[in-house]
Amino acid sequence: MSVKAQNKDAATNPRGIPFAPFVDKVEDYVSSRAEVDGTMKSFQEMISKYQFMEVNTQRRAAGLKEKIPDIRKTLDMVQFLKSRKPGSDPIETTFELNDTLYAKAEIPPTDEVYLWLGANVMLSYPVAEAETLLESKLSTAQQSLENCEEDLDFLREQITTLEVATARVYNWEVTMKRKEKAEHGEEGPDGDNKRISPNG
Repeated sequence: MSVKAQNKDAATNPRGIPFAPFVDKVEDYVSSRAEVDGTMKSFQEMISKYQFMEVNTQRRAAGLKEKIPDIRKTLDMVQFLKSRKPGSDPIETTFELNDTLYAKAEIPPTDEVYLWLGANVMLSYPVAEAETLLESKLSTAQQSLENCEEDLDFLREQITTLEVATARVYNWEVTMKRKEKAEHGEEGPDGDNKRISPNG
């Protein structure tokens, strides 16, 4: 059975990342030493692909870890504005203009907020609608982060599986070399095979 044939029918995790082939019997993957180099190369290519996916998933997880606190903070503010009753006194607060500059403002009770949607786009929403939107975004981001963490664990497992498979194929080749050497023997000075007596 070739590595490519095994991989083609391999199962995947929920995000479609395939399981690495588990090498229980090396003979299922290589039938002779001539196939070892191709099999080892195939394993190394798969390891590289898994490592590439691991790096991308780590970056995505890092972005979500930065994004989730911002969404939660915005949601908390919207929920606070929603809780204020009409006719309440304005509250004084500071808001961020940039990383080092803040300004003071008075906020009266309101039923409308403006949310940044990205790409320099800001839209007005009724408070209740903004709350629903932010709760949905927070839930989606949290689920995405959970998926990333699961995928990272999965990818590490597949890399380890392939590293073990590579070691098994390598050890099999070493064993076969020794076996062939023992079967054919080594030519002595007189052309006779060297033999080792039981007594050394």
